[in-house]
Amino acid sequence: MTRRYLVTYSPVHPSFRIPEIISISQSYGFQDTWSIPYPRIANEDDGETVTARTGLTYEDDIQKHGSVDTSRPFMVITLEKEEHAKVLAERCILIKSIHELWAIGPTYAEIHEQVKSSEMQSLWKPHQERSFKFIVTAANHTIPFKRQAEVMKGFDYMKFLNINVKNPEVTLNVYEEYVYDYEKTKKRKTEGDGEFIQVYFGRLIAEGTARKLITAFDVKKRAYYGNTSMEAEMSLLMANQAKAAPGKFVYDPFAGTGSMLYTSAHFGAMVFGSDIDGRQMRGKDETSLGVLRSAAQYGVQQRVVGCCTFDVTHHPFRRGGLFDAIVTDPPYGVRAGAKRLGSGRVGKELRTEPQVLEDGVLAHLKPTYRPPTRPYEISDLAKDLIELGRWLLRPGGRVVYFLPTVSDEYQEVDIPTCEGMRLVGNSLQDFGKWGRRLITMEKVGDVEVELQPRFEDRAWQKRVRETTTKKEEDNSRDDMIDEHVPAHRDFRVKYFQSFRKEGE
Repeated sequence: MTRRYLVTYSPVHPSFRIPEIISISQSYGFQDTWSIPYPRIANEDDGETVTARTGLTYEDDIQKHGSVDTSRPFMVITLEKEEHAKVLAERCILIKSIHELWAIGPTYAEIHEQVKSSEMQSLWKPHQERSFKFIVTAANHTIPFKRQAEVMKGFDYMKFLNINVKNPEVTLNVYEEYVYDYEKTKKRKTEGDGEFIQVYFGRLIAEGTARKLITAFDVKKRAYYGNTSMEAEMSLLMANQAKAAPGKFVYDPFAGTGSMLYTSAHFGAMVFGSDIDGRQMRGKDETSLGVLRSAAQYGVQQRVVGCCTFDVTHHPFRRGGLFDAIVTDPPYGVRAGAKRLGSGRVGKELRTEPQVLEDGVLAHLKPTYRPPTRPYEISDLAKDLIELGRWLLRPGGRVVYFLPTVSDEYQEVDIPTCEGMRLVGNSLQDFGKWGRRLITMEKVGDVEVELQPRFEDRAWQKRVRETTTKKEEDNSRDDMIDEHVPAHRDFRVKYFQSFRKEGE
């Protein structure tokens, strides 16, 4: 029998909430038994609910069964077991708390009527003799102490008598929800908050303990980090999207200082990282690998299989189906740009023989050696990453990565895909004129291992054509090659031009 549960959320990253719940429910095997009946976007409530049934597409999961309003700090879900609620509280980074919901309504009269019903009495009467405390609070509003006491007194008929504020066995919560007032900062305190919406009442099941991990993995407290290290909250969300767990093998092809490796390993996965610039993983301390120092700090060093220096477009893998997830934050040019092996000058070929230095040592054996590289266009990188995932992942494996987008230009067709991979998550972290989308692609069925990524350097090919052909000819050729130009094409250039359009 399913029961209703109230989920309270941190106000940040609302579009990440449903994909995270779907991923965690799939990881723990209760994806077919939960739903979200409330809240729904106005005028779109068709009586259905959002579910996470296996085999449905991203559109099925998120759109076909109704539109959930994730802008509000509360969500009502139905679950078969209380243990499932505790699992969500322990793993979902964005959840603040989960409560067994006893009543929901626009007035306290309706709340009391629901609580007094025989169905609800069967839920709360078994807790009457236990020690308890009562909390009355609100979202987007401050409730005076006097009115808090009045609200509590209104529930005297429940006859909970054994008060224990410090260490209660049961915590009863009343939440009042108010409309978030964007103009609040311009108002005087006497003008009040936003409009009242409704009240929720229930019993606390679990606090969102996973949120404590944000502090535990804080980059500033890390033994080794760099200026491109992913913030803790996002790296934890990415690990959840990847369904990191014991028995899983996770790979980061742009490992850098290892942020994604630590969080995936914390949830029990074995991890492996690579980067074209080994100095990012090593650090300046020659006595120990920087990534391993931080891994030891978090107690996950034994789960780091290794870190290798190589260009992912010239990877050493000789077979596919190795990993359960690829989790990465590819560099897209804001703090650092992506690179791939090759000469940065058109017409100049790389040497075919190793370079020998004056002391007779091969250049590439020096610890400070840096191979010749050229820019790796983000639109090429994103497409290559999906094809790499199709080859390297086991069936059901996921590619989780951030894709930068220009807010005014983004279209859904910008997200690269390929046969054998389906979109299961697309969440936006909005920065105004631009944002980055957490994209989750999943491998479906058994894809032939011969379908290795081609790593076509389309941006470089275009540059070569521009220097060797007339511009008119080049434009006609490029139109034939590119049917659609994604908003993230030339993102670095657009970023440093402040996303100005032509003529501005």
